[in-house]
Amino acid sequence: MAARATRQQIVDAADDLFYTRGFAATSFADIAAAVSISRGNFYYHFKTKDEILDAVIEKRLADRERLLARWNETATDPARRIECFIRIVIANQTKIMAHGCPVGTLVTELTKLGHASTDNANRIMTLFRDWLTRQFEDLGCGTAALENALHVLSWSQGVATVAQAIGDDAFVRREVDRILQWLEAVRQNATRPH
Repeated sequence: MAARATRQQIVDAADDLFYTRGFAATSFADIAAAVSISRGNFYYHFKTKDEILDAVIEKRLADRERLLARWNETATDPARRIECFIRIVIANQTKIMAHGCPVGTLVTELTKLGHASTDNANRIMTLFRDWLTRQFEDLGCGTAALENALHVLSWSQGVATVAQAIGDDAFVRREVDRILQWLEAVRQNATRPH
């Protein structure tokens, strides 16, 4: 049990460091120091930084799957579930303004590096895209469901990028209000008899 707990501590520390510092700027020594373990103990769990990266990606994917499952269970209809996704930029505003979106920044960095794990990291974006598409399908958007899903996904990434660049709380709230107005118009149009 202690080995599993130590491994999880390494993954959690690496997840935080990859988000706040970036993958390339984070060393084995940084992660080991954050967990306060010897390098020998560290190497027992992970032989390479890429192994840690893959574990971090799996953790992030599992965390997002749980979040989406919770919204599926607790939100009353597809429009409310999409609204939960939109409002996440406010719930995580402080972190987003400091470091950007944890998903988008990692995919962007790995793409720039030409890293072999880029496609693996992009599974999280694909998860979001597919989940949002199902919500818009359930809302009654038909063939526009994928386009609407991509609009919300690109909107959230854009807001995260601009929020990090300009550091304006009010900007994030204005943008959330605008996209929620757009969502309401989409909902009304989808439920209107054609």
